Amino acid sequence: MKKIVLTLAAVAALGVAGCKNNADAGNNSADVNATANAAAVDVNAAAVDANAAGANVATGTGNAATVVGTTTGNAVDATGNVTTNTTR
Repeated sequence: MKKIVLTLAAVAALGVAGCKNNADAGNNSADVNATANAAAVDVNAAAVDANAAGANVATGTGNAATVVGTTTGNAVDATGNVTTNTTR
């Protein structure tokens, strides 16, 4: 009778161990997915920042060219004014 009771106890213990909650595995999968999604968002945000920086550089270059053109035009006008004032 003791052998039967010990056998039943051993089988019951294995059965309880086999019914362990696997929620941790599901949580780990969710964590990995969330991490991958966050990394993708970070990469996309960095690409947007890089594109904006490139556009800003292009705008800055265009503005610098405009300033050079304006300054050159002003210098030509000033030279013309000096010439006009000198010949009066």
